[in-house]
Amino acid sequence: MASWSEFAVDEPRLADEIRLLMQQYGPGFGYLATVRADGAPRVHPVSPVITDDGLWCFVIDSPKRRDLERDGRYALHSFPPEDSDDEAYVAGRARPVTDPATVAKLARISRAAPHGDWRLFEFTVEAAMLTRRDPVAQPGAGRPQVRVWLDPRGAAPARRDSLVGEGRRGRHGFDTRRPAA
Repeated sequence: MASWSEFAVDEPRLADEIRLLMQQYGPGFGYLATVRADGAPRVHPVSPVITDDGLWCFVIDSPKRRDLERDGRYALHSFPPEDSDDEAYVAGRARPVTDPATVAKLARISRAAPHGDWRLFEFTVEAAMLTRRDPVAQPGAGRPQVRVWLDPRGAAPARRDSLVGEGRRGRHGFDTRRPAA
């Protein structure tokens, strides 16, 4: 699984646009989906922290934290902008961060309460998606532009799409501007 920084090196424009949507209201804001013990999804609002070094989240003692500790799979979705239906999505695995220097640095950056009952998690990136919709177009009058990145170390081979030329593929051959299905 790729770190946020590895993903950003591979697809810098896509990473920048996802970061902007996640941080559109200042500090990060999105919806975190985790996997409950019975396999059902659980969704909560969170404040992700995106730095050049990674994608992080402080999680208080809660069902979602226990989900991440038991089964690190997650999906993170941006909060919708006020002026469009654009959206960003990142999925992968969360892992607890125990290095005191990293925890202290990110707590300072994100202004996390110093004595709160939270744990820091780093989110790796297996898949990233950005969807842009034309805010001027009439509803249903045009397809959204969808760009997808899959971690080349864990993803299936890229689907060949006759609508997407070679010039539209990322460094690892993944279609980063795939039209919506």
